[in-house]
Amino acid sequence: MSTVALNLRATWGRTYGRLVGSFREPTWLITDAILPNLGMLAFVMLYRALGAPRSFETLAVVGGLLATYWINVLWGMGAQFYWEKQSGQLQLYFVAPCSRMAILSGMALGGFLLTTARSAFGLFLGFVVVGVRVEPFSLPALLGVFALTMIALYALGMVMASLFLLWGREAYHLSNALYQPVQFLSGLYFPLKTLGPLGIVSAGLVPLGLGVDALRQVLLGAGAHALMPLRFEVALLVGLCAFFLWLARVALAHLESLAKREGRLTQRWQ
Repeated sequence: MSTVALNLRATWGRTYGRLVGSFREPTWLITDAILPNLGMLAFVMLYRALGAPRSFETLAVVGGLLATYWINVLWGMGAQFYWEKQSGQLQLYFVAPCSRMAILSGMALGGFLLTTARSAFGLFLGFVVVGVRVEPFSLPALLGVFALTMIALYALGMVMASLFLLWGREAYHLSNALYQPVQFLSGLYFPLKTLGPLGIVSAGLVPLGLGVDALRQVLLGAGAHALMPLRFEVALLVGLCAFFLWLARVALAHLESLAKREGRLTQRWQ
């Protein structure tokens, strides 16, 4: 079997396991889909009660939908290697004849597909139940920006998976600690532009805010109160995709080196 075919099969194998396994735990539907969308509905109702422009309701819906992906990146990507280590399966990843990037890609693809299916609940709430509306927009542009955002976001999750494994038992606390601050710095429920210089800094560090801002521009145009022109945000997203994928590869190579040199990376509680 060629190396490409082997890695593709490894990616599909990890994707399939994540899709099937996630549906066996119905309670995850509550944390991944229902709870983030309740926060989104609260902001939609707040803007409506205050008499804000209808575009602000769309801002909140887009942010609420992307919040579900951030949850998946934190718990389904960032902490995954640490959980595999505690269950005694991490050593299987390091002895497998495929690339570790293929395994992580399968985790990312499975998590993305599963979260997308659950995000349909948020679309239903926002555009059917609550009645949020958008102006005509370019579907290819929307799908392109969304794809870049997801690649950058899940590439960041690959980096976090390696870092959280190195930090050991702090992975759980780091996932909890990063959830709310990143939501705020990404402007999920308000225009990122209102953060001023802090918004520019956060957009350069976390692709979530940049992607949300770009998606809002595609849907709302000037009503999105964007941080910067769309073409600049797309260029930055492409750069973040390349940077985080390269960083993930470097981090995984470092992990493999530690596993071979010290022989204790896969030991529980280390």
